[in-house]
Amino acid sequence: MAAHVLALTVDVRLADAHSLKEKRSVVSTILEGAHRRFRVAVSETGRLDAHQRAELAFVGVSGSATHTAELIDTVERFVWSFPEIEVVDSVREWLEVDPW
Repeated sequence: MAAHVLALTVDVRLADAHSLKEKRSVVSTILEGAHRRFRVAVSETGRLDAHQRAELAFVGVSGSATHTAELIDTVERFVWSFPEIEVVDSVREWLEVDPW
């Protein structure tokens, strides 16, 4: 059985964050919520020292390409639901998985 892996990278702006502590509070809420609710891998992958920007990554894995795409669709809607952030850009990338 093949594994279907889809990565979503989201570049966000946090206009009201005036410190890294304020930024991390919002970012960790989003990342932990997505991980807990949707069982996806999560990470802050870029703009780590900028207090008003963040790059967030989410990875879904499933035996079905359709299910994986639907999962990442749901995760992206979840990210957009946070009024504290503005989504600047989002990119999806299917990852090749070599069968054993």
